[in-house]
Amino acid sequence: MKLYQKTTVKEIQEKYGFNFSRNLGQNFLIDKNIIDKIIAGTEIGPQDTVLEIGPGMGVITAEAAAQAKKVIAVEVDKSLLPILAETLAGCDNVRIINEDILKLDIDKIIAEETAGGGEAKVIGNLPYYITTPIIMKLLEETTVKSITIMMQKEVADRIKAAPGSKIYGAISVAVQYYCQVEKIADVPKTVFIPQPQVDSVVLRLVRKEEPGVGVLDKGIFFACVKAGFGQRRKTLLNSLQTIRGTSKAMIEECLAAAGVEAGRRAETLSLEEFGKISNEVYKRL
Repeated sequence: MKLYQKTTVKEIQEKYGFNFSRNLGQNFLIDKNIIDKIIAGTEIGPQDTVLEIGPGMGVITAEAAAQAKKVIAVEVDKSLLPILAETLAGCDNVRIINEDILKLDIDKIIAEETAGGGEAKVIGNLPYYITTPIIMKLLEETTVKSITIMMQKEVADRIKAAPGSKIYGAISVAVQYYCQVEKIADVPKTVFIPQPQVDSVVLRLVRKEEPGVGVLDKGIFFACVKAGFGQRRKTLLNSLQTIRGTSKAMIEECLAAAGVEAGRRAETLSLEEFGKISNEVYKRL
């Protein structure tokens, strides 16, 4: 069954009375070339467990199952379950979980499935409206080695952005703190059904052995990042004062000790500079 063909998707829709949900951000990929790039970019091995977020009708799921030891597909839409039962009928190594990915204990599920060895890798076509929360959950709450995901081009650009760019922000720092970022493919909006209003990009995030910068306290580091970008038009001297337990005099002292000018703004700071500032804040709290 060629699930990447528009005619096949239409036939399944009619057979099951399925309607795409705008609220769930459902846009299904119908381009075999892009699907192949996603699978190749994930670098799935025969001992790997793949966690797929949003399998839809199973187009990527089936391809992943052909290469992986096990595929765990998390789908929130109950109306897709009978469709997946049919399209993945020949895939004995696929487990479907009908849950909201943001409410799952992902590491617990992965631990159960990888007890016999192998790595866990994430793959998926993320709904645009919850892309950032899903990425942060995967980075902060799991130990997955790699995350190969399709997302809105605007979000991908922000993730890859460098200091000094207008689109460099908290998500840029967070992802680059945890991962090496690699672009796998550009995905035009024309290869989806229904067609979204924007183009997409597939990124591969590979978790670093050590964080991108050494910090004394990760919580304080991200508090500095959040405070800095929360009021990005303000200088660091003013924006960082929103961190609980700090004062203007204390922040001024921290910036001086870190060798960062008080009049700079968060969007100009490198990962290393955020690390130096957060370490000075930690010492004084």
